[in-house]
Amino acid sequence: MAPLRFSANVSWLFPELPSLPARLQAAGGVGFEAAEVAWPYAEPPEALACAATEARLRMVLINTPPGDLQKGEMGLGAVPGRQAAFRAGLEQAVLYAKALGCPRIHLMAGRVPQGMDRTAVRGEMEMVFLENLRHAAGVLAQENLVGLLEPINTRITDPQYFLDTPQQAAAILQKVGRPNLQLQMDLFHWQIMDGNLTGNIRDFLPIVGHVQVAQVPGRGEPGSPGELNFPYLFQLLEDEGYKGFIGCEYQPQGNTVEGLSWLRSYWDKRGHPKAAQ
Repeated sequence: MAPLRFSANVSWLFPELPSLPARLQAAGGVGFEAAEVAWPYAEPPEALACAATEARLRMVLINTPPGDLQKGEMGLGAVPGRQAAFRAGLEQAVLYAKALGCPRIHLMAGRVPQGMDRTAVRGEMEMVFLENLRHAAGVLAQENLVGLLEPINTRITDPQYFLDTPQQAAAILQKVGRPNLQLQMDLFHWQIMDGNLTGNIRDFLPIVGHVQVAQVPGRGEPGSPGELNFPYLFQLLEDEGYKGFIGCEYQPQGNTVEGLSWLRSYWDKRGHPKAAQ
């Protein structure tokens, strides 16, 4: 069994550093071989690509633009009336992905509009999402890119988010039926919404294109106190043959580097050369 590979989510890690290029440099300096960023759009793609190259990092994931944050938007994929904006954002994400050599884009579903009942608009929002996903699959296929759907928990993180369980996301993927659309498995969100991580990992891993981790409920690093037994979960992912990257999308409870003892321990137990860094 090959050891798992980890990517630094520089939208979350190294918050003490002021810019994405500086965070990329820091991630490479502590031994990460890959990085991901939620929204890279405030930086020129060439600058980010150069920073990643200098840090010897592969970029493995970005998100589509969130929309109008001041109006409370958090993705547009399933939002009625925002189809044109979603498609424009997708084009921007593709440009960045190509410049960064990044093979995956998280296609953000977005929130149930304010004042609307989730149950009442579920059917309409799913229809919009399916339409946008079919369009996105075609666009991404032309560039040999993969689109990801990530359920986000509605109990702690975002009560209005449309896509909130792995079951819902898997059903939508089945309806779309495009091989370059896959599931993004964030163990933080999955534990909060559904639990049963052992069963869900085994059931859904064949359609998973990316994994992310954080401790529950505080969203700290895997080594912090909480509900999840990460040595067990990492072993399970190894045993099930997961070959992709695991994104470290968590809020460091203190200094980012000091909080990476869990990762150094993992590397050390598997004889990984980065353990010495």
